[in-house]
Amino acid sequence: MNELLLDSPGEKMLMLGNEAIVRGAIEAGAAVATCYPGTPSSEIGDTFFKIQKESGIYFEYAINEMVALEVAAAAAIAGVRAMCSMKHVGVNVAADFLMSLAYEGVKGGFVLVSADDPSMFSSQNEQDNRMYGKFSGLPVLEPSSIAEAKEMARYAFDLSEMLKEPVILRTTTRINHSTGVISLGPIAGKNSQGSFPKEPLRNTLIPSVSTKLHKLLLANWEKAAGESDQSPYNFVSGEGKLGIITSGVSFNYVSDALQDLALTSRVSVLRIGFSHPLPDRLIKDFIAKCEKILVVEELEPYLEEGVKVKAQEIGSVIPIKGKGDGLFSRAYEFSPSMVRKVIASYFGVTCPTKEAVNIDIPNIPQRPPNLCAGCPHRATYAAMRQACGDEPIYTNDIGCYTLGVLPPLSMSDLSVCMGASIGMGSGMGTATGRKVVSFIGDSTFFHAGIPGLINALHNGHNQTVVIMDNGTTSMTGFQPDPGTAMENMGFNNLSVSIEALVNGIGVKHVTVVKPFKFKKTVEQIKEAIAFPGLSVIISREICPMYEKTFKKQEKRSYFVDHSKCKNHRVCLNTLACPAFYLEGEQVEIDEASCIGCTLCVQVCPENAIRLKKIGE
Repeated sequence: MNELLLDSPGEKMLMLGNEAIVRGAIEAGAAVATCYPGTPSSEIGDTFFKIQKESGIYFEYAINEMVALEVAAAAAIAGVRAMCSMKHVGVNVAADFLMSLAYEGVKGGFVLVSADDPSMFSSQNEQDNRMYGKFSGLPVLEPSSIAEAKEMARYAFDLSEMLKEPVILRTTTRINHSTGVISLGPIAGKNSQGSFPKEPLRNTLIPSVSTKLHKLLLANWEKAAGESDQSPYNFVSGEGKLGIITSGVSFNYVSDALQDLALTSRVSVLRIGFSHPLPDRLIKDFIAKCEKILVVEELEPYLEEGVKVKAQEIGSVIPIKGKGDGLFSRAYEFSPSMVRKVIASYFGVTCPTKEAVNIDIPNIPQRPPNLCAGCPHRATYAAMRQACGDEPIYTNDIGCYTLGVLPPLSMSDLSVCMGASIGMGSGMGTATGRKVVSFIGDSTFFHAGIPGLINALHNGHNQTVVIMDNGTTSMTGFQPDPGTAMENMGFNNLSVSIEALVNGIGVKHVTVVKPFKFKKTVEQIKEAIAFPGLSVIISREICPMYEKTFKKQEKRSYFVDHSKCKNHRVCLNTLACPAFYLEGEQVEIDEASCIGCTLCVQVCPENAIRLKKIGE
């Protein structure tokens, strides 16, 4: 049995934050879970995927975040407890449905996990999704530890059912990707059978219905405000007339800093875990007892603005600071040392300089981000460069293939967000009159690229779309997409044919290429580019890292035959495969990295790269 399913209340267990959230859902009796994978949330979906058969929890990787939300929310509307997880920018995709779902409400407990990414470790922005709580009128919970993430996930289902509204569990990377000890709780019975009595004049959001439901949402918000004021997740620790208000992982930084600065007897801390609606009475009481307050929170001044409003309402004029004025920034993740320094400065105490702990780990060599050795995307890009050079404008999308931005491939002139490459390509072509090539991965194509392609076809844009089909969602850990061959994972879901889909909407020029057949691929690209109007190239080769997870690969090692090599370095300067390295002035191939894709063999003008024979 998977240890996440152990019904052993009180037992201690070490878990990743995302696993702890899943355990909280299991303890709450969740029967449906959905997601679209995205760092730092991906392990939530991956964990549900692993345990779905054993647990009886229905799980699916949805085509995008809005569909994931729709599937899970519908189950909750029918009375079944459900969870939906995504990264912060995914909530933007789901936001249209979320805003109206708040009006519709739910019957069974429903939790939306929004995993925010301060410092953008793997994201294109670092938006603060607590704002979605204010925007939608939905409650927001923010854990400060792994143990609390589990407890809050479980509690969120109860809160949701009590309010009959979805609840947003907002985490950050430090919670999702840290490990901690949790105490197992009892597992509640699971109700997998929902019901939906038809009430079209209650559940169909036409204006006359929505007008009434908005009042209901506001009434539920008032109930949530009452819950927030008495929530055990909002509490005061320490004592003194100096005050700190904080939330999330910042609470841990504050706790450590006060210990380091010997301020625990002088500073009171209000930790807010139920952060929307803010606890009105608790905050006003806290303000009334303080002489000055520092607000410690990552990203946007969400707490700070709310606290200042509360202070104004009670006529308090004490200093309340957070962002700006040489204190905290609205950008990037905080660190313990930075928080300690700001607290010391704000409260006028000396900040001791801590000696760095020498743990004798050598510095990691710096290197640019690069596609893996043997990645078929490199072959596609190299073929495109050979066929077209710098003549087209290249719009790109979000995925492993975005790494093609760097030289020598240089295959991304513009990239913004999931699914945008094709639509941007249409606009760029219209505005400039130049040929545009748009790149998009298979998972991203299903996620949000299809509407852009249909639009490009219908409006007659002169564009070549390259769908990089490697058979999986590589960037987040090989989650399946609708085109994935599911039998490799032990499932019998139908796979959706990309070429049938593209042909079906009426694209006149569709080409399927095998990028490791380099010369032929270059010829096929030239034909597609020359086609007037919209053409589609499907570049299909399975991700070798994904293939390793279910198939034993035959190892083929190549080497540079220096009796033939004239050191032109075409291989290095064209492909920049990380399996290459320089030994003195000579190019060599790292046998451990090379997977034998043969791309370098095909571009070498001297035929100097050869297959190593057994014993050679």
